[in-house]
Amino acid sequence: MTDASDQRAPAGELVLSLKGISKHFGAVSALTDINLDVHAGEVVALVGDNGAGKSTLVKVLAGVHQPSAGTITFAGKPVTLSDPATALDLGIATVFQDLALCENLDVVANIFLGREMSPMKLDETAMEVRAWTLLNELAARIPSVRIPIASLSGGQRQTVAIARSLLLEPKLIMLDEPTAALGVAQTAEVLNLIERVRDRGLGVIMISHNMEDVRAVADRIVVLRLGRNNGIFYPDTSNQELVSAITGATENAVSRRAVRRQAQQEQREGGQP
Repeated sequence: MTDASDQRAPAGELVLSLKGISKHFGAVSALTDINLDVHAGEVVALVGDNGAGKSTLVKVLAGVHQPSAGTITFAGKPVTLSDPATALDLGIATVFQDLALCENLDVVANIFLGREMSPMKLDETAMEVRAWTLLNELAARIPSVRIPIASLSGGQRQTVAIARSLLLEPKLIMLDEPTAALGVAQTAEVLNLIERVRDRGLGVIMISHNMEDVRAVADRIVVLRLGRNNGIFYPDTSNQELVSAITGATENAVSRRAVRRQAQQEQREGGQP
């Protein structure tokens, strides 16, 4: 774990800063005094056990829940995320785990879904061109924007959902378990996609239970435990230290297994038998 004197240089300007964010549901404290910074061109992985507060924090940033205490600064200005429309207008886009895609509609229709009341009126041709532009910028492997979502793979669906989130040119995108239930090839496709989003200069918050995926793309790893900050780490942190921060246990079956896997990986990389 790092302290303030050992922080690496940020990728870009500070996009998001949370100070002392708490969220109470009656007598239950879901979040307590959360601090979090995200910079432009940076992927921050948000990890923790079930019930750690990850989903609640994302919903606060998406405008679904309002914090009980604390301040949110976005693009250098204090903001109040009173509802999802406000978050979107400010430049905070969220891709939830269920993706919210309509399987009977084609790719173009899904990308523009919910934008029917936009003051920018687009015809079908313009919408198709814009859809292709977004997908090409992401190097998406989608054969046509006129095929129904039902015919796409899990990785392709995730791509469409991310392309839709980029339509309003946000500064920050949040991805909730983007590789859940995907195969190896589809996972690699989505991880490459996340890197391309980062390369566009966006701040990215990625929630994931898969430490291999986190290590592959994250610049920093923020651990939540029981609704509180429990450390900031980097991808080269040992599995033992990460597991200990996530579970709160210094020695258990999970942490021992993580240590064994780390040792095996180091042996393979060093060419040892």
